[in-house]
Amino acid sequence: MHEGPSLSPRADTPLVEGNVITVEPGLYYRKIGGGVRLENLGVITKDGFVCYTKYNRRLIV
Repeated sequence: MHEGPSLSPRADTPLVEGNVITVEPGLYYRKIGGGVRLENLGVITKDGFVCYTKYNRRLIV
């Protein structure tokens, strides 16, 4: 279970400066029961978002 704050369109509270969030894009394949998710941790700033996760984001399938 994830806890707030959330980027979901159904979120009932806006993000504010200082909120720490994860952005977790992923690919899932129901037919084979597997997938991959990239977790990016960062903080909301007055100017946007600062990502703390530092790794090569090149995905090779």
